[in-house]
Amino acid sequence: MIPFSILDLAPIPQGSDAAQALRNTLDLARHAERWGYRRYWLAEHHNMPGIASAATSVVIACVASNTSTIRVGSGGVMLPNHAPLVIAEQFGTLESLFPGRIDLGLGRAPGTDMVTAHALRRDLAGSADRFPQDVIELLAYFEPAKPGQRVRAIPGAGLEVPVWLLGSSQFSAQLAAMLGLPFAFASHFAPDYMMDAIALYRGQFRPSSYLERPYVMIGVNVFAADTDAEARRLFTSVQQQFLNLRRGDPGQLPPPVDTMDGRWSAKEQAGVERALAISAVGSRETVRDRLLSIMRATEPDEVMATALIYDHAARVHSFEILADLRADLALPGRQPVQAGTSYP
Repeated sequence: MIPFSILDLAPIPQGSDAAQALRNTLDLARHAERWGYRRYWLAEHHNMPGIASAATSVVIACVASNTSTIRVGSGGVMLPNHAPLVIAEQFGTLESLFPGRIDLGLGRAPGTDMVTAHALRRDLAGSADRFPQDVIELLAYFEPAKPGQRVRAIPGAGLEVPVWLLGSSQFSAQLAAMLGLPFAFASHFAPDYMMDAIALYRGQFRPSSYLERPYVMIGVNVFAADTDAEARRLFTSVQQQFLNLRRGDPGQLPPPVDTMDGRWSAKEQAGVERALAISAVGSRETVRDRLLSIMRATEPDEVMATALIYDHAARVHSFEILADLRADLALPGRQPVQAGTSYP
């Protein structure tokens, strides 16, 4: 079976707070481990009233300490916000505390607006342009220390922390191919270049000490419920959140509504629906059929499911339905990727 994993943005529902959102994250992670999901990733976002995972490495440590077998990581850390040495030390520490369970996914977007990005970085000049050099520098910190090396990541040096590149365009796909790293495409919110980026990555991939063959993960919104109608209603929360974000008014995750009619213009509806096109919304059967369609088109090596669902119990139930579906989502003829030393 193709492995399934979970991307959790630690959503803060309207009327709640970050403390409850993080408690919900721990509860979902425990369920995910029990149900056999491979990874549990958290994303770096800043100054977002509806997301509680800004201090991503701290939340990863908390999730890892409250689970025992599931891999835990970032999906991702926005590397231009940080010095590569700092991230190497953070994830070297995590790997030292939770050996064999930590993933480091890297993105080059700010994970916020430009004003907040300036508060994070102070100097924005060329920060994204340095991304390839910063990735290479970060990878070097995880190599065994060399004689005379003056700057080392302690902890970090000599530890096999799997590094992934994340992206929503061809840029990171090309860099991942060149470095021989696994690639995760952010199709759950930016699907436009999905097929082109996957094709480029697979076509240009160079085997490395990390990975022998290309490894593609795709992001999919999965909103599963007992009926199609209930799932569509749950989906209106993320539709409203995307709409508010596009209007420049980010906020906490809104409760679902019976219909989006009258809440958006035709142009806004088209934009939100395009951004959320890689979604499986419905009952067990509807979600299965939609996921099979997406997976046949992309032939992923792994699926990263995410769901911004207002009610925590409904979110847990959605991932439970997906876990039960995995046996029905095998792709005949797919051969497992043989990983290198760092990538289980």
